[in-house]
Amino acid sequence: QVQPVESGGGLVQAGGSLRLSCAASGRTFSSYDIAWFRQAPGKEREFVAAAISWRRDYADSVKGRFTISRDNAKNTVYLQMNSLKSEDTAVYYCAARVSRSWSNTPSSYDYWGQGTQVTVSS
Repeated sequence: QVQPVESGGGLVQAGGSLRLSCAASGRTFSSYDIAWFRQAPGKEREFVAAAISWRRDYADSVKGRFTISRDNAKNTVYLQMNSLKSEDTAVYYCAARVSRSWSNTPSSYDYWGQGTQVTVSS
């Protein structure tokens, strides 16, 4: 079992960058799939990026701007966000599950952090 904890959110101007971190407890961190989701006010939670085994996947809306990486030695996953847009404004959540077939649906992830707010001003 892991407990994700997000950090790194904040207020940034459009075009700027932020790096989110997801630190997770547990000695078997490397056997977990980790994904980032986000939820804007009045909208459903949506997939952003995932690190599943060797595979890295991104939503079309962030492809080329966001990069997900993981450091298993530090039990941490990062989301580097560049060229931020006002539409990226949302609460960003880190989610984890025991590794299995690829999925980008929130319901397939078992462990969730509390979220970190990202606000992009135009």
